[in-house]
Amino acid sequence: MRYPDLVRFVLACSVSAAAMFGTALGVQPANPSATTAPSAIDTREVPEGAAGALAAAAESAVRKEIASYLAAFNAHDARLTASHWTLEGVYVSQPDSERVAGREAIERDLETLFAEDTERKLALSTESIEFISPGVALERGKATVTTQAGETVASSYRTIYLKQGDRWLIDRVTEEIVPEVKSNYEKLKGLEWIIGNWVDPVDGKKVKIECSWTRNKNYISRAYTISAETETESSGLQIIGWDPKQKEIRSWLFDSSGTFVFGTWHQQQDRWVVPSVATFADGTTGSFTSIFKPLEDGNYTWQKVNQVIDGEILPNIDEVIISRE
Repeated sequence: MRYPDLVRFVLACSVSAAAMFGTALGVQPANPSATTAPSAIDTREVPEGAAGALAAAAESAVRKEIASYLAAFNAHDARLTASHWTLEGVYVSQPDSERVAGREAIERDLETLFAEDTERKLALSTESIEFISPGVALERGKATVTTQAGETVASSYRTIYLKQGDRWLIDRVTEEIVPEVKSNYEKLKGLEWIIGNWVDPVDGKKVKIECSWTRNKNYISRAYTISAETETESSGLQIIGWDPKQKEIRSWLFDSSGTFVFGTWHQQQDRWVVPSVATFADGTTGSFTSIFKPLEDGNYTWQKVNQVIDGEILPNIDEVIISRE
């Protein structure tokens, strides 16, 4: 069974944890004898200073093989790309464990891949190179393939290289597609100016606000405390996010007093207007509008208008400057 087209590109990457741990997983390198051959980093009988130089030279040689492989793949030269593998090299795709074994089979698969997509390009990012023994190197990294249709697929990979003659050849590759994570950053990036730590001294009290992205930038978290000297009087948390059903930015605020507030965010020229509805701990309700205006110096202003609590109209809160800490 041929593995899916979007997975096959990983032939450009490299390694298997099984090869790395040998008998622990019941898998040996395709050419065990190569692991015992003398290599450029066999430093057992060299002076200490020379050992570092030999190790650096070995890593440089592996990196040259990676660059050569990438160039051959992006030139769509199936034979040259396959020549970077050992004769018994094995490619494994996770999590389905589909595999291609042997240099000839890998070359045939590459020929098919390049024929089906004449503009396929691969990018590799090496995260680490570790020498398991004098003749065995482990590379970990990330790969991104761009297809003729403009789609991109990312994967993580591990590659085992064996020292054969004056070359480091790929003996085994294990790769796993990185699942695409949805993010609402594009919908929320207009509020990026609010990210950071802020302070606002008001009437002898200190308001401190810590604002940050949540994971994958799907929400903005705003945590605040209001304190007098060393005592915290109140605190709360506001979450700002994109509502894909209503097609608008919404926020939910929860205060330590038991109050919770729902708001919607609307950009109007140089400011953000946030009409909100509050429910207080005693069950009464209210509404108000907050206005945020980012300033050129990196700070922003805030004010509250149109306050109504339990049917009573309250005065506006004048504009104040919130300063970046």
